[in-house]
Amino acid sequence: MAGHSKWANIQHRKGRQDAARSKLFSKLSKEITVAAKMGDPDPDKNPRLRLAVKEAKSQSVPKDVIERAIKKSTAGDGDDYEEIRYEGYGNNGVAVIVEAMTDNRNRTASSVRSTFSKNGGNLGETGSVSFMFDRVGEIVYPESVGDADTVMMAAIEAGADDVESSEDGHTIYCADTDLNLVSTALEEQLGESESTKLIWKPTTTTELDLEGMQKLMKLVDALEDDDDVQRVTTNFEASDEVLAQL
Repeated sequence: MAGHSKWANIQHRKGRQDAARSKLFSKLSKEITVAAKMGDPDPDKNPRLRLAVKEAKSQSVPKDVIERAIKKSTAGDGDDYEEIRYEGYGNNGVAVIVEAMTDNRNRTASSVRSTFSKNGGNLGETGSVSFMFDRVGEIVYPESVGDADTVMMAAIEAGADDVESSEDGHTIYCADTDLNLVSTALEEQLGESESTKLIWKPTTTTELDLEGMQKLMKLVDALEDDDDVQRVTTNFEASDEVLAQL
């Protein structure tokens, strides 16, 4: 089970999604503000903003919070936010990509480096691990939306590249530049998705046992607790038996 498709399930079982709800809202709101500032404040005219708003809604961010985040962009807030990607290795050589949005590059770099060091990892140079991932669009639908064949046909017609169907639902992948178009086409056939976003999808994975997973989760949790960090991606792989013990 590759890490990109299982991490959310692990967090859900741990209860982190509820415990860190306000922090999640804050990160999603920041993405909305920056997206609106970089383009048009109207989601219909700004693909990045449309996707940011859609992802926020899928995480149950209230409408007023979304509207407030968009208004911040027109009020001049969020001007100094800079998007930075950090790359490094966790325990057992697991590749880790950290995407941050900050108004103080030195503060964030220092914090991320310290977190890696304190949790058995090493921060590397840009490009040190990203070659082990593909940048793609990911659209997730619940299993109830239809059987695998139905979703596959809809995905092909929408211009997607691949579909993974399981009892957990349907995950559709497309080129990163096509995410807005593909997600819009899928909505017309399958309705609203559970999640629509750009991800780093591992092309190679590192197998972890229970102890290795526990160490990795400690690192990822610490990174995600940083207010400047938007998202963390790893290339771990673990058996169902290991995941069940977490």
